[in-house]
Amino acid sequence: MNEVPTLHPGRWWHPLPDGRIQCDLCPRDCQLHEGQRGACFVRRMINGQMQLTTYGRSSGFCIDPIEKKPLNHFYPGSAILSFGTAGCNLACKFCQNWDISRSKDMDRLMDSASPQAIANAAKRHGADAVAYTYNDPVIFAEYAIDTALACREQGIRNVAVTAGYIHRQPAREFFAAMDAANVDLKAFTETFYRQLCVGHLQPVLDTLAFIHHETDCWLEITTLLIPGHNDNPAEINALAAWVMKELGPDVPLHFSAFHPDWKMAELPPTPSSTLTQARRIAQDAGLRYVFTGNLHDTEGGTTRCPTCKAPLIIRDWYAIDRYDLTAEGRCPHCQTAIAGRFGTTLGRNGQAFGPHRIPVRLSP
Repeated sequence: MNEVPTLHPGRWWHPLPDGRIQCDLCPRDCQLHEGQRGACFVRRMINGQMQLTTYGRSSGFCIDPIEKKPLNHFYPGSAILSFGTAGCNLACKFCQNWDISRSKDMDRLMDSASPQAIANAAKRHGADAVAYTYNDPVIFAEYAIDTALACREQGIRNVAVTAGYIHRQPAREFFAAMDAANVDLKAFTETFYRQLCVGHLQPVLDTLAFIHHETDCWLEITTLLIPGHNDNPAEINALAAWVMKELGPDVPLHFSAFHPDWKMAELPPTPSSTLTQARRIAQDAGLRYVFTGNLHDTEGGTTRCPTCKAPLIIRDWYAIDRYDLTAEGRCPHCQTAIAGRFGTTLGRNGQAFGPHRIPVRLSP
């Protein structure tokens, strides 16, 4: 049976003297009365306990290319089973999945599946990994961790697509279950986080440093560039300089194009020239693997050898047009090791999954 209870005991909380409980999952530190939900909407005090109200339910499942997450240096060309739930612990005015992340309607959770059922579905559909995405998996960490453990038993990898807004102790447990993560570094100013996300910058920087230095989880970073808000060259330079200093030159950084949506629908899309300039700034700061996304830009999607500059992986959006790495993940021209996690061949049996999107239904 796929059906599992929607309510599930929550972790990472403690009781308060006045009868409330405090959630210790993320920096919001929500303090809840009986029956009250946290800012994420999915964690609720019921009978004096924390409950996760979306365990075992999803807004949908889909087989995607790994490049869509986006992950460019984590088993390129592979297929990944993606799913999310509902809610979010940030409130980004520019959210491009707002119908899911800002939803307070549990009816959006159309599909039901246990962790074991998800692992079985990934195996059955030929997916090499499962992605916890669409909304932030931090808020359904119990479900994500249980699913990740079930996946690992079947040799399925696990990928978190997250804003990284999480406290250190749950982060230790969450990222220990993940093989890769793409973290949204939404901007590089506290003002942006406070005014447009209702959050703070420093916890995200702390999470990035933690993942890179204290876990085995492969890390890539994405920044959505929004015209007039976080696309100033000085801010981009500061962001790239921080990545270079605190994480090093080998963490891939993606600059992604904004499309008008949610509460910022009046803004124009990000010009391709803005992304090209941002990529150049980050490269000049010393970062070796900088990409552009959400637009057709072959050069911006290409992995080049940092030593001899040969094009090793040429991408057009989510399609891979050329793959030229050795089985050991080295440049075949100068033998430089390329940072990342690579298989002995591209994708499955030397073939990339390609720019497909295949919806999957798990419930009967």
